[in-house]
Parts: sequence; C-alpha cells; structure tokens
Amino acid sequence: MVEESAKDLSALLRLPPGEPVALAGYDARATPGAPGGKRAGLADSARMGKRLARLQERLWAAGTAGDPRRVLLVLQGMDTSGKGGTVKHVIGHLNPSGCRIQAFKAPTEEERRHDFLWRVRRALPGPGEIGIFDRSHYEDVLIARVRHLVRPAEIGSRYGLINDFERSLAEDGVTVIKCFLHVSYDEQRRRLLRRLDRPDKHWKFDPGDIDERTLWPAYQEAYELALERCAAPYAPWHLVPADRKWYRNWAISRLLLEHLLALDPHYPKADFDVAECRERLLQG
Repeated sequence: MVEESAKDLSALLRLPPGEPVALAGYDARATPGAPGGKRAGLADSARMGKRLARLQERLWAAGTAGDPRRVLLVLQGMDTSGKGGTVKHVIGHLNPSGCRIQAFKAPTEEERRHDFLWRVRRALPGPGEIGIFDRSHYEDVLIARVRHLVRPAEIGSRYGLINDFERSLAEDGVTVIKCFLHVSYDEQRRRLLRRLDRPDKHWKFDPGDIDERTLWPAYQEAYELALERCAAPYAPWHLVPADRKWYRNWAISRLLLEHLLALDPHYPKADFDVAECRERLLQG
C-alpha cells in the first residue's frame, strides 16, 4: 500500500520549475496527500520507517559493491520550521553508518577563503550513503541576500552556479531531494514562545531570532527567488507545509521513500563460493 501511494507525493508538492513563487499563496497548515489526520499520519510514518531502513541498507550494500548512486536530502526553511526535528524523527529510522548529516552554520575563516560551494562539496554523501543537509548552499543566496553580506551582482551569479552544481551532482549519480519547510509567521511566534516557556528549551533560543523576525518579508522574497531560479527537473523543489509537525515528518518520510523506491537498489551478489564456505563452516 505504501509503495503504490508513495508515487504521488513528489508530484503533489513539487514546485513547477521556472515559475514565479508566491509563498503567501501556500497554506502552511495544509496536509496535501496525507492519509488522514494526525493519528493516521503517525501510524503511516511508523510503517514507513521500517521500509526506509530496509531500502537504506540495500543502497548502502550496493554502494560497497561499486554502485555510485546516493541520495542528498536538502532541508531549508525559516527558524523553527523543523529542520532539526525532521532529522530526528525521519532520519532516526536509518542506520547512522549509511548517513552523513551536515548542519551548516556561519562559514569559518577557512571556508571564507574558498568559493561558497567548497564546504558543500566536502560534505557530500559517498556512494551508497544518504546525506542530509540541515541548511545548505542556499544560505548563500538567502541570508547573504537579506543581510547584504555580498554584492547583489555576486548573489545573482550564484543562482546559476548552484544550478550547475546540482546538475553535476545528478550526472554523478546523486538523487537530490530539496525540501522547503514552509512555516507561517504566527506559528513561528508560537514555537519561539514555547522555547521561552520551557527551561529545557532555552538552549535552543537565541534573542537574535526576534530581530530576524523583523526581516520576515525580506526572507520570504529571498526564498521565493531561490525556489524559482533554482528549480530544475534534475533537482526540483518540494514545498512542505510545516505548521503541523506530524505532517512535515510524514511528508519528508514519504518523499524519501518514493525516491528510494525509484532507485530500487539491490543487494550485491556474493563474490565468493557460498556453498563452499557453508561446507567449510559445517566441517569446522
């Protein structure tokens, strides 16, 4: 049942390449394609977790035998949209040995000495791995644009460089799954207030988040430009409504499952005589 229905969500959430994006027109509390309400979504997520784990093992095993294919899940969104929560609830089903998780922060001094894609290339998954970017190279056309960290002309050139980079990934056997976690302005306030109300969440709160909220319109515009200019058949954007955490986690699980099913990795055949090895063990 999961295999059949998982074919449709990517098309449902995919943004049309090259078309203008108006984020205000998307309901952040929507649940497109969901199997029902929260209870049904949580149950379906649990079932998918087992399928994801088995498919990941097949991908990892195929990679050890020379299959160059791998998966890169890119998570972008405003603060509190749930990038870290997605990693915890979705990737938590997978074997850490076959995953490579990278949370991109402000670039270090060494990283600033190189082009903006240098640190991204170093964090890419290897054959058979599933890579997860919590933020990504898109920060260099988002916060860099909003905060005027580089010249406008350089920002403009980066969209094309990102497209070329992602095309090269696809040609090299990387399945790129880009997800924009769409959280509303009001929901972000509620989540920030909950962090203040809980002492065990104070470590996640930064007073600077309040200042960032004043730049909400600028960030929305920056995201709209990135979603429009960096969407292609080989690396499309998926807009995932993120006000409902259960739906966000369910949708990312479904998208990941759909792409792994499309890859259909297989366990490699033994490169040794199985019968002979069995006989040797039995004789021992």
